Amino acid sequence: MSRLVRTPAVRALLIQCGAAPLTLALVYLLATLHVPLNYIAVAVIHGLLAAAITWRAGLAVWWRAIELLFPLAVLGALALQLPSWIFLLVFLIMLGWYWSTFRTQVPYYPSNPAVWDAVRQQLPPPSVDKRLRVIDIGSGLGGFVLYLARVRPDIEVVGIELAPFPWLYSWLRARFAKSSARFLRGDYEQLDFSQFDLVFAYLSPAAMGALWRKAEAEMCPGSTLISYEFAIDARPPDLVIHATNDVTPLYKWYF
Repeated sequence: MSRLVRTPAVRALLIQCGAAPLTLALVYLLATLHVPLNYIAVAVIHGLLAAAITWRAGLAVWWRAIELLFPLAVLGALALQLPSWIFLLVFLIMLGWYWSTFRTQVPYYPSNPAVWDAVRQQLPPPSVDKRLRVIDIGSGLGGFVLYLARVRPDIEVVGIELAPFPWLYSWLRARFAKSSARFLRGDYEQLDFSQFDLVFAYLSPAAMGALWRKAEAEMCPGSTLISYEFAIDARPPDLVIHATNDVTPLYKWYF
């Protein structure tokens, strides 16, 4: 529970709630001074107070903008007078797509075929002695896993995704394509990395510290960790690969 409360999204929500009584007190004070107020002015006051608390709490700068605009967004949504079931539907769709992004701080980041091929080039050639096992943690819509299963049928490729909708979509893609790729729904933190020869990650800066601690504790000698775009502060990469024409690299660590 303490870990959940420390996540930025939950802290931002608590700040919005905490700003409400302060807003009421300030609005009451302004009313006693006969300062004219309307709903928009109250929403602005609430947003300014929440943004100030967010700044004081040390959250990232974009949270200040979110806190400032959130009360105005709520007011605008109420002014539209939409049926209540629409908000429930949007909430369920967003929940199915992003699931616990508020906790993991890993939004949906799609990689591209150039990156997939660069990872493929890092794989050893086929071997009769051992079947290579590769996992994509946070596999999203499954593009990388399906590609690798297609071009390297000699290896076992697995994707794991926490959000239900992307997992279901990738699972259906594999079924209809009759691919050997497997997709698991769950949290990669519950996996044992010692089962895999290569772990591929495209997560976010917030997740890299925990990923490294897990990899360092579980990955076997001879295995490899590859991260696209995001490095690990605790250890410099053993190899930096530029897979595309831009400056975004792949980072590789040997164990």
